Amino acid sequence: MEWIIKTIQASPELAIFLTLAVGFAIGQIKIKGIGLGSVTGVLLVGVLVGQLNISISPTVKSAFFLIFLFAVGYSVGPQFVRSLRKEGIPQILFAVIVCVTCLLTAWVAALIAGFDLGNTVGLLSGGNTISAVIGVATDSINQLPIPDAQKHTFINEIPVAYAVTYIFGTAGTAWFLASLGPKILGGDIVKQTKEYEKSLGGLLPGNDPSLIYAYNGTTFRVIKATSDFFKQNKTVKDLEDLLVSKGWPTFVESIRNQKGDIIKDPDPGQIIYYGDSLALNGPMDTIVADENLIGKEVADLELLDFRVETLKVIVANRAIIGTSLHDMKTNKQRHGSIIRKMIRNKVDVPLLENVTIERGDIMEIEGRRVDVDRFARYLGYPERPTTITDLLYVGTGIFLGGILGSLTLRLGNVPLSLSASGGVLIIGIIFGWIRSLRPTFGAVPESAVWLMNNLGLNVFIAVVGINAGPDFIAGLKASGASLFIAGIFVSIVPMMVGLLMGKYIFKFHPAITLGACAGSRTTTASLGAIQESVKSKVPALSYTTTYAVGNTLLIIWGVVIVLLMS
Repeated sequence: MEWIIKTIQASPELAIFLTLAVGFAIGQIKIKGIGLGSVTGVLLVGVLVGQLNISISPTVKSAFFLIFLFAVGYSVGPQFVRSLRKEGIPQILFAVIVCVTCLLTAWVAALIAGFDLGNTVGLLSGGNTISAVIGVATDSINQLPIPDAQKHTFINEIPVAYAVTYIFGTAGTAWFLASLGPKILGGDIVKQTKEYEKSLGGLLPGNDPSLIYAYNGTTFRVIKATSDFFKQNKTVKDLEDLLVSKGWPTFVESIRNQKGDIIKDPDPGQIIYYGDSLALNGPMDTIVADENLIGKEVADLELLDFRVETLKVIVANRAIIGTSLHDMKTNKQRHGSIIRKMIRNKVDVPLLENVTIERGDIMEIEGRRVDVDRFARYLGYPERPTTITDLLYVGTGIFLGGILGSLTLRLGNVPLSLSASGGVLIIGIIFGWIRSLRPTFGAVPESAVWLMNNLGLNVFIAVVGINAGPDFIAGLKASGASLFIAGIFVSIVPMMVGLLMGKYIFKFHPAITLGACAGSRTTTASLGAIQESVKSKVPALSYTTTYAVGNTLLIIWGVVIVLLMS
């Protein structure tokens, strides 16, 4: 053990990876569905490792933190810019008010409790579960005209306050919004949400679910054309039009005629003769439910011998932006392809008929490769699996962000600047938005964004914990109880304000209000709990816009809280 400790002290980079490994393992442990999460787990393990008096260069944490911030901006950029349109203004205003309330609540709580700058930053960060505030505020503290020893004290207090307040900030907020939120909003939330789904084209009483919710699945079946419909020669188009009139497009992929010949990719005008076997693509219930409509299902594996592909596509076609999923049902370009899911800001959007399509949405489509390729070209830019990241784009973005953040104005003795972290966040937003407009360059695969997010933030947190380790226990003893109580106040008050605003001022639907509260606070755990509570994905519709705004403002508050407290 002594040899291991000396080795880690001689090679402090090893301490980072030890902290990451053990921290992630602890973060995954859940008791009754509640866990610390990777960030808090890494922080606490970093504090323990830091007891070995290991010192790591602040350049390491700064570099990884900038990678993290660029990934954040890149992810939320398209939705953030889109939300600035007129129809998104109410949700933007809602998110701004909630975020300002988060800032002011933390500031007022700190003044009442007598916290200094370091504890206040940690309170804001942990109570609102926005870990990035730690890095942004640290940059701002380092620019203050105060002694280095005082800077060191403030910076080491931040992770203490963060750790104490984060647990309730996550679990407490999720419990409050999912359990008490519906009661505060009043009425039967589940019933109201189902009615709201109907207005968005959801399931209506008496309708076949396959006709409404069949976006997310398809099947291929062979049906023999033996119904009365085919006693007079019909074309492929005639049959597909008949199936569309029954509620859902089903497509003829291939035909085996009575001679045994197979006709692949039949033209719309191709004649279907009585007794032909048809390979159909569509919802199973629609295909086989009514034998009198087409005929009986038969086994013909050779007729089904074609490749099926699932592909993600970035929506970039101006012609479909603002149209509804219902419009996609009968769009000729979609022939043969099924929309499995639609993702916005990493959140699955409910596939209801009147939900509109936005630039930068990611559609997951399925069908034969020839059909999928055609539909993907129409939608925008296909994201085929790749391991290649445009590092030129990433590196340029982080560099330009750092330059932007270095610009400083002075208000008396107080320097005003975005700092490198704030600048990189803003450039990340711009670069992410540009990527959604011109998806032929600047590719950062989803897996790479995940790695930049998680590795960047957690290496930063690991270094923070290790460097703060020697002072952590003393700080916890000095302020732990008061910080925990203040954290409850900081976590709950903005959510209460959001619920009341959504109900009485903005008059949002209750499910939309709950989703907007979770998004404004960027608490994905709360969104999952809310969706389970209301038994619907509808809250995701308001989560995406408010998340983009909240994720940006709450990080920038790291600069503002330093200015307020200094």
